[in-house]
Amino acid sequence: IVKAFELVPAVERDLLMGDKARINIECIECCGKHLYVGTNDCFIHHFLLAEVASSKGKPGYLAQKLLHKYLGLKKPVAELRAASALERLIVLCEGIVFLVDMVTLEMVPSAGGGGAKIRGVASFCVNENPVNADPFCVEMGVLSSKRRTVQIYMVYEDRVQLVKELTTPEQPCAVSLDGYFLCLALTTQYMILNYNTGASQDLFPYNSEERTPIVKRIGREEFLLAAPGGLGMFANAEGVSQRAPVRWSESVIGAAVCFPYVVALDESFITIHSMLDQQLKQTLSFRDGHILQNFEGKVILASTKAVYILVPLPLERQIQDLLANHRVEEALILTEGAQRNIPKDKFQNLHKRILQQAGFIQFGQLQFLEAKEHFRKGQLDVRELISLCPLLLPASSSFTRCHPPLHEFADLNHLAQGDQEKVLRCKKFLISYLGEVRSTEVVNGCREDVDTALLKLYAEQDHDSLLDLLASDNACVLADSVPWLEKYHKYFALGLLYHYNGQDSAALQLWIRVADGELQDPTRSDLFEYIVDFLCTSSNVDLVWKYADWALRKDPIVGVHIFTKRHTSKDQLELNPDDVITYLGKHNQALLLYLENLVLEKRVQKEKFHTHLAVLYLERVLSLMSQSPKDEEQLTKARERLQALLRESNLYRVQFLLELLLERATLHGKLEEHDKALHILVHQLRDFPSAEAFCLWASSSRDSAYRQQLFHLLLGVYLDGSPPGQSGDSGELEMAAVDLLNRHGEVFDAVRVLRMLPEGWSLQLLRPFLGRAIRASMHACRTSRIALGLAHSENLQLLHDRLKECKRPVFVSEKKGCHLCHNTFSEPSVVCLPGGVPVHTHCVAQRVRDSPTKRQLTNSSKHT
Repeated sequence: IVKAFELVPAVERDLLMGDKARINIECIECCGKHLYVGTNDCFIHHFLLAEVASSKGKPGYLAQKLLHKYLGLKKPVAELRAASALERLIVLCEGIVFLVDMVTLEMVPSAGGGGAKIRGVASFCVNENPVNADPFCVEMGVLSSKRRTVQIYMVYEDRVQLVKELTTPEQPCAVSLDGYFLCLALTTQYMILNYNTGASQDLFPYNSEERTPIVKRIGREEFLLAAPGGLGMFANAEGVSQRAPVRWSESVIGAAVCFPYVVALDESFITIHSMLDQQLKQTLSFRDGHILQNFEGKVILASTKAVYILVPLPLERQIQDLLANHRVEEALILTEGAQRNIPKDKFQNLHKRILQQAGFIQFGQLQFLEAKEHFRKGQLDVRELISLCPLLLPASSSFTRCHPPLHEFADLNHLAQGDQEKVLRCKKFLISYLGEVRSTEVVNGCREDVDTALLKLYAEQDHDSLLDLLASDNACVLADSVPWLEKYHKYFALGLLYHYNGQDSAALQLWIRVADGELQDPTRSDLFEYIVDFLCTSSNVDLVWKYADWALRKDPIVGVHIFTKRHTSKDQLELNPDDVITYLGKHNQALLLYLENLVLEKRVQKEKFHTHLAVLYLERVLSLMSQSPKDEEQLTKARERLQALLRESNLYRVQFLLELLLERATLHGKLEEHDKALHILVHQLRDFPSAEAFCLWASSSRDSAYRQQLFHLLLGVYLDGSPPGQSGDSGELEMAAVDLLNRHGEVFDAVRVLRMLPEGWSLQLLRPFLGRAIRASMHACRTSRIALGLAHSENLQLLHDRLKECKRPVFVSEKKGCHLCHNTFSEPSVVCLPGGVPVHTHCVAQRVRDSPTKRQLTNSSKHT
C-alpha cells in the first residue's frame, strides 16, 4: 500500500453558488490555472486556481472567481471543452454545440452571421492527437442524438466545418478520439473505428443501459474502458490490450489515469490502482461525486456542489520506499510519470539520483544490462563504480564517494560475499562500461582516473583491448601504470605507453629486450617487424641511426625497411641517401636492397646511384661465376637483373661496366653499334641463341625493315666466319646460319639471301627455307591466274546466255515476282536469267558483286 494522493478542495460550495441550493455542477473544464464550471441553470463559472501551501506544509488551492455568464438557454450545460489556441470554449447545451470566448464567456458569432453551431448533438470529444497540422484548428468528434452516426468537425475561431461522417451499427453513446481512431461505446458493445479508412474493430460487449459506459483516452492510440465485471480495460487502436486490467467497483461512474495510477470514482469512494501491478494502492472516501477527469496531469473531481483536486504526495517518499523494497522499475516509472508535476531542475536531479540508486541495486543483483542503462541515463560519476575495486584509482585521484551514499557496498568482495566468480563478472562488466563511457562527456574531469583504472583492469584480465587503449588518445597516469603493466608482463603495452608519453627511447629499449628474448611477452609474435615499422615512422632521426644497426644485424632484409619505407612529411625528416649508403656500407645485402629501392622503385635519376647499383649487380655476377660449382639458377637471375638495368637505364657510366661480354653487347646495342654487339655474341661468346634474342630485342620497337636489316647483319656475321687470329669451328657458324634461316625465314629477303650464300652449300640443308620461299611465290602466281580464269569464264557464260535469251520474248507483269528477291515488278526494265526467268536489274547487280570472281582468293597455307 502506497499513499499516493491527497484530496484537496478547490472550489467550495459557497464560492460557486452562494445561497442558491438548487444549483448543481454538471461539467467542468480546466485549462492551466483556469477552471470552468457548467451548472444546471445554464451558467458557466470561470475561476482562477492558485496553488498555496498550508501552515503544515501540505498543498492546497485557492480559487478566485473571475466571471460567470448565463448562456440564455433553459437546460443544463452538458459538456465543456477548452480550445486554448483559439481562446474558445466548446459548449454542449440543449443538444447544440457552440463556441464561447474563454475570457468574456460571450457566444462567438460565425463569419457568416449567427452562431457557429452544430445541432442534434448527444456528446462530443476533442482530438488531443490531431492529424491536422494547423495549430489554430481543433478536431472534434460528435455523436448525433437522432442518427447512428459519428461526425468529424474542424473547429476554427468563428466557424465549424464538417469533414467526415460515418455510420455506426448501433446508436453511439460515448466517444473518445485519438488521431484517426475513434473509440465508441455503442448500445451493446465497444468498438474502434478508423474514420480515415473506415476500418472497424469490435472490442467487447457492454450493456450501456445498465451502466454508463466510460471511454477515456489515456495516451497515444490507447484508451481506458469500463468493462463488465467491474474491470477497467485498456485497448489500443488495433483493439489489443497491452496492459493487464484493473479491478474496480462495478458502480464506477468516472475514471482517469495519472500515470502510473488509475483513479476511479464510484458513489462513495475514490480508488487508486497501480498500472504496474494492478493492485489497489489507496482508497479515499468521497460521497456524491459524479465527475472525475484528468486535465493535463491534474486530476479533478466534482460533487454536485464543489470541486476537488487529487494532489500526488511527494515522490521522494514514495520512490525511496519502492527502492528500499528493490522495486526498481516501479520507482523509475513513478518518477518519470510525475515529471510534469516537478520543476525541471529538481526533477532532473531527482531522476538522476534515483537512476543511479536503481543501477547499483541491479548491479548488486548482477543484472548488468539494466544497471548499465540506469548508470548511463543517470549520468553516474563512474568513479563510484571504480571505487568498488581497491587500487584501481590512481594515487593522485581526489575522488570521494557521494553522500548520502548511493549503495551499501564497501567493495566488490562485500557485494559478492567472497564469491570470486561474481567478482570476476562484476569486473568484466566494469571493463565493458568504462570502455563505452571513456570517450563521452560522462568522464569529463576524471579522464585520468577512468583510463588508468581501465588499463589496470585490461592488464589484470589479459584483455585484447589493452593495446587499443594505449595506441589511441588516452590519459593513463604513467607512474601508476608502469608497475601494474610490469606485474602482468605487458612489456609491449608498456612500450606503447612510453611512446604515448614521448619516451620513445625507453619504449625501444624495452621492446628490443623482448625481441632478444631477455624479457618474455607473447603479445606480438612480429615484434621485430613492429620495431622496424616504428623506426620507419619515427620523427627522431637520432633514434633511427641509434637502433637501425641492431635491426640490420638481426635481419638485413627486413631491417632495411627502416630506410626504404620511410615517407617524408612535415613531421618526419628526410634522410640523406648519401648518408644512408655510407651507413649501410658494412651491410652489403641491405645496401643492395636500398639502391634497388632508390633506382627501380623510387626512380631517382642520379648517375651515381644507377652506376653503384650496376657495379653491385656486376660484382654479384662475377662472384657467382667464380664459384665452383656454379649455381646456374642464381647466376641466371643475377645476369637477368644486370641486363634489365643496363637496358632500361640511361644514367649509369658505361665505361665502368664493359667487363662482361654479354653485358657489353647490350651496351653496344644501346649505342646502336649492332655489328660490334653481334661480333661479341657470335665470335667471342659463341652464344647463338643470345645473338638471335639480341636481334629481336633491338628491333622490338622498330619496323619490319629494321628487323630484316638486323637479321641480314647476323647472317652476314655467320657467313663471314671466324676473324683472323681467332680459333673457331667455321662449320659451327654455318650450321648457326642454316638454323637461323630455317627458324626465321619469313624475315629474310629470299633473293638477297641466295646471293649471299656460298655456291658450295647443299640445297638439302636449306630445304625448309627454300621450300617456304618457293611455295609463297608459286602460291601468289597461281592465285592470280585462277582469279583471271574464273572472270573470263563467267564473262563468256553471260555473253552466251544473253544471246540465247534475246531470241525469245520475256513476259513481265505486276503479279509476277522476282526470282531473287521475290518482290513484284514495278517497271518494265528487267534482266532475264537462264531459263527465261525475269529478275530486277538491281538484284542481278548485287549478284554480280557477290560473284566469286569479284572476291580475292586466299589460301591460309599458301598452297595451290
